[in-house]
Amino acid sequence: MNNSKPASLFKRLIVIGYDGLLLIAILFIATALTLPLNAGEAITNGHPLFPFLVIYWFLISFVFYAWFWTHGGQTLGMKTWRLQLISTDNKKVSWKQAFIRFCCAIFSLLLFGLGFFWSIFNEKKSTLHDILSNTILIDNN
Repeated sequence: MNNSKPASLFKRLIVIGYDGLLLIAILFIATALTLPLNAGEAITNGHPLFPFLVIYWFLISFVFYAWFWTHGGQTLGMKTWRLQLISTDNKKVSWKQAFIRFCCAIFSLLLFGLGFFWSIFNEKKSTLHDILSNTILIDNN
């Protein structure tokens, strides 16, 4: 394993905010591309296409994170804050690991962040999604 120190919860949360702003901008553009499907109107909850829109957002969000994680281990926010995602076996993060990490991170957030706060009590500062995806978020400072 890499000898770098694990990322703190504080830095993880800052990076989530930074990357979240970038992702929101991408989702705005992606949503604008769906307007012709509903005569220029937004697809809202209750519309027959709304479940497909949610799946579309999920897929775009996954590809956003997974592409960065599998191509150098850093999103733009992670580069800014000098964090890097690596596999526990020192290999490149796989798409499978990225998918597990992404889904588990969403689940962690839905549980009021408990999967993230696990890092406070974990000796290696690993979150639930780090553990389940066999990845480590390291601080390169």
